[in-house]
Amino acid sequence: MAKSLINISVKAQKAGVFTTAGDLLAVGVFEDTPAKSLVKALDKKLGCRIEKLKKLGDFEAKPGSHCLLYADGKLDAKRLLLLGLGKRKKIMLDALRKAAALAATKAVDLKAKSLLLSLHTDVPGSVKLDWVQMGQTLAEAACFGAYRYDEYLTDKNHKRPANLKVVIVDSDTAVVKKLRKGVSVGVVTGQSQNYARTIANRPANVINPITLAAAAQKLAKSIPGLRCTVLDEKQLGAKKMGGILAVGQGSATPPRLIVLQYVPAGATKKTPAIGLVGKAVTFDSGGISLKPGAGMHDMKFDKSGGIAVLGAMKAIAQLKPKCRVYGLIPAAENMLSANSYRPGDIVTTYSGKTVEIQNTDAEGRMILCDAITYAEKLGCESIVDIATLTGACVVAIGQKRAALMSNDAKLIGRLEDASDKTGERVWHLPCDDEFVEEMKSKIADLKNIGGKWGGACTAAAFLSQFVDKAKWAHIDMAGVGVWGAGENDAPGSIGFGVRLLTAFAMNQR
Repeated sequence: MAKSLINISVKAQKAGVFTTAGDLLAVGVFEDTPAKSLVKALDKKLGCRIEKLKKLGDFEAKPGSHCLLYADGKLDAKRLLLLGLGKRKKIMLDALRKAAALAATKAVDLKAKSLLLSLHTDVPGSVKLDWVQMGQTLAEAACFGAYRYDEYLTDKNHKRPANLKVVIVDSDTAVVKKLRKGVSVGVVTGQSQNYARTIANRPANVINPITLAAAAQKLAKSIPGLRCTVLDEKQLGAKKMGGILAVGQGSATPPRLIVLQYVPAGATKKTPAIGLVGKAVTFDSGGISLKPGAGMHDMKFDKSGGIAVLGAMKAIAQLKPKCRVYGLIPAAENMLSANSYRPGDIVTTYSGKTVEIQNTDAEGRMILCDAITYAEKLGCESIVDIATLTGACVVAIGQKRAALMSNDAKLIGRLEDASDKTGERVWHLPCDDEFVEEMKSKIADLKNIGGKWGGACTAAAFLSQFVDKAKWAHIDMAGVGVWGAGENDAPGSIGFGVRLLTAFAMNQR
């Protein structure tokens, strides 16, 4: 098997666009290109080929558009990739993120070994874009776009570069210095996101609760300051974590609770602690409430929330926030067997609360509730859980945003700030007492499904009942975790949540 991660290096360098050698030069182009601009200077160098393309309507510089030209010796770079950025006055950081990712994607497709990025040069001075944040964004995007998951392809004709060197070029020393500061962070988060994508993409015969726990332990050993503890089925039983055990009891592979911990230097018991909790159902058949066969192969992605926490903890331990961070990953395989938990069962959770099982395919909330309670007992003052939890969430808000529910307005604000910074978008939905009422059972404290409507909200309301005094938020990422094989997409996991959770942890005061 080939390694699934291309070795990507990213740096910012003081250099001239015309005189820097590389396999591919990527330049951002606005629909309303100003008279004095890098693009105009490039066009003059190339004999007005860019302007001719615009007049023919072959390249209109709209967001997401691109056009490849060959420099023919007129530039030190071999190829020129034009990337549309839309209107200058409407430019946002997210447009540069998408353009940089597309540039890296095209570089890999062309088997280029070096990519020069000059997307920011013609951004108008009236637009307040932070250079440090831009450096981070471009580095993250380059890592994202260059990713390929190909470790199980054996075709010898399937080739891509083993290494890609990305250089963000600018002629201003002060700008380059700020870009470098951002790049140093962006490389960490970008590579952590790609690490998460690879673990998420691996199938259930490779990643199960036991092998996922082993991967977490291996990760912790590789990063100073990161610790890992794994609770096996006997320890889960001793702690009476009935939710995790119930979901996992139908599988030949027993469940695990993975606990990662980052402690900053000089921390004391008074140092604030946050908990990141991620659902990792390594394969979800639905159990006795069996899922339809169509699309079931994608149920390996039901571990995406847990993998987001794993990737975030990788980044957090390297970036070193001032708070303590716990990453809790309840891992189970929801399988159909003679030992499976059943509709009608009553499960006693770690909190002591009882849950009537009405549908075994509502399993994510059953493993999350135990982990959320455990996070609070570990001393976490703020807890954020993330999960591919409900199809209802996708129906409600589509595939462009994750749903966000919480018991604390300030926590919502901090997560929305992290969302704005990282481009991983969230949308606030309710989970108040009206939804809690729908989750009450007549024969137990709670039931694990609600009525026909508002399924994402009732699921969050269920989870809210396992928090005592902590500030808590729930992120339902069911619609945003996976991409299809579109023109510009690498099929599989996009690693959603890694950047969001990392930014949230880094912004703790």
